[in-house]
Amino acid sequence: MRKCLLASRLVLAAGRKWARDVRHSQPMDLGLSGKRALLVGAGRGLGGAAAVCLARERASVALVARTRSAVEERARLCREAGAPQTLAIAADATDPAQLERAVREATSGLGGLDILVTLVGGSQPGGVEMSDAEWSTGLDRNLWPAIRSTRLALPFLEASARERGALPPTSVDAPGSRQQSVILHVASIWGREGGGAMSYNVAKAALISLAHEQARELAPRGVRVLSIAPGSILHPGGAWERRLRSDPDGIAQFVRREIPFGRFGTAEEVGDAIALLCSPRASWVAGACVVVDGGQSRSF
Repeated sequence: MRKCLLASRLVLAAGRKWARDVRHSQPMDLGLSGKRALLVGAGRGLGGAAAVCLARERASVALVARTRSAVEERARLCREAGAPQTLAIAADATDPAQLERAVREATSGLGGLDILVTLVGGSQPGGVEMSDAEWSTGLDRNLWPAIRSTRLALPFLEASARERGALPPTSVDAPGSRQQSVILHVASIWGREGGGAMSYNVAKAALISLAHEQARELAPRGVRVLSIAPGSILHPGGAWERRLRSDPDGIAQFVRREIPFGRFGTAEEVGDAIALLCSPRASWVAGACVVVDGGQSRSF
């Protein structure tokens, strides 16, 4: 009983801190005003926080998530945060037909697209003896939505890049434009080093590789691509909240041992990083995997 009460207090404290961060986080001009962003996997958690952070910068946002009530509530929060336009699209991004419909609705409703953020993912247990079906489930959650979203959104991202004059200059010593379209894939530190479930690690490593190779191919077409690797993030309804409730002492020991700051990261902190990296302020960040983990990971 005492452990359950402790877990509840820790989760509530994290929720209050997140609320304080949201309340006191003030917008700065990242140059995102008027931009149109599609976030695939944005009903809650990292995607939901990223949507609100983009909305604070006066970007219009289209949100895709499986649960209608969650995505509509997140769209409401984005409107309150300052988004000129919001679209709530209920769709399962692991289903190719539903994802195609979602991208079509988003680009039609927003009148084009400047930013794509892919956040669909989820871990599952299993090792070398996993079946083909189990491997397919892991890749369907963590890799295929990013591949398909990119393919579907690319014509619109290229069109907006051309409209803004974001193609490479004719002279190599010219400054060029900082107004590229952006694709950002949300991976994980477990795509850079060991630590997560096997299929999750494999898929997230592939996602980081995908972003790097897409960046090389699409830069000449005015589209900047990168990935981020969040560490262990605590947010309402997330996996770490469930683990904390079930084993408060064990998870507390994990956090103190593995995260130098002695706490979980917040969805708001990852969302702010996503907003910055999608902005013209980060125009020369391409192909990279940016780690957002409070020093948790061991790799360089």
